[in-house]
Amino acid sequence: MNVHKIETEEELEAAFRVRRDVFITEQHVPEADEFDKWDTLTSGAVHILAGTAGEPAGAARFHMKGSQAKLERICVQKAFRGRRLGSRILEKLEEEAVRAGASSSILHGQTHAEAFYHRHGYVTTSEPFDEDGIEHVRMEKTLR
Repeated sequence: MNVHKIETEEELEAAFRVRRDVFITEQHVPEADEFDKWDTLTSGAVHILAGTAGEPAGAARFHMKGSQAKLERICVQKAFRGRRLGSRILEKLEEEAVRAGASSSILHGQTHAEAFYHRHGYVTTSEPFDEDGIEHVRMEKTLR
């Protein structure tokens, strides 16, 4: 399964299909909350696609906040879960973040995925909080 930085509008639309399926349809996040100013190829965000534009399996993005990368919208289609694809997406995000100059990363992880992020070196830095009706925690990792 290919995990790569998105370069075309077609790939970006494929990532949006994954995000709609996972966050809007499956987890009931309002569409108005899912898409924002970072969802263009010219926004400064780096978008990641797993799979192909014809068969998208996972997606994610990050944007820089100073020397810190803010990882967001990390998701895998239900049919592709349990194959280490989430790990590969996270690794690609971190690789691209370091390339962009990040020395650390932060994310708001859903509490049901907190152990996944711990396995990848993330440390929980907050109490649980609600984001779009889903319990999250803030997590951080030093990248270099």
